[in-house]
Amino acid sequence: MMRGSHFLRALGAPAFAMVSAATLATAFASPALADDPRDPTMTPEAIARDRAIIRKLNQDQLAYVRQRDAQYAKGWKAYRQSGDDDGDFEEGDYPSGRADYARQSRDYAQARRDYEADLAQWRRDVAACRAGNYSRCR
Repeated sequence: MMRGSHFLRALGAPAFAMVSAATLATAFASPALADDPRDPTMTPEAIARDRAIIRKLNQDQLAYVRQRDAQYAKGWKAYRQSGDDDGDFEEGDYPSGRADYARQSRDYAQARRDYEADLAQWRRDVAACRAGNYSRCR
């Protein structure tokens, strides 16, 4: 059985470097801990400073989101005003969309009836073929 130092020497320098890198990565990958409000080192000034920093971060994020949403709204308004119809469904197309849906539903129902009739005929042909009527075998 090899001891620790003999084992690392047997692996060689590249393996030692990989083991060291993995150890360091594990050590530095620990999660960051948030400030604990019950921490005795958190003075009232530190708590107020944290509160002010968090408030500032939240306000900055709110301003960013409002600006982003305003840009999105401007883009959508320009799109609606451009009249660019690239085949997407628009509110004004609702009646024609309903008519298309009704037509497609009728077409599907007819295709389904045709399929069921063909399937029933095929089953009759198979039954007749198995019964000895070889003229029905295809």
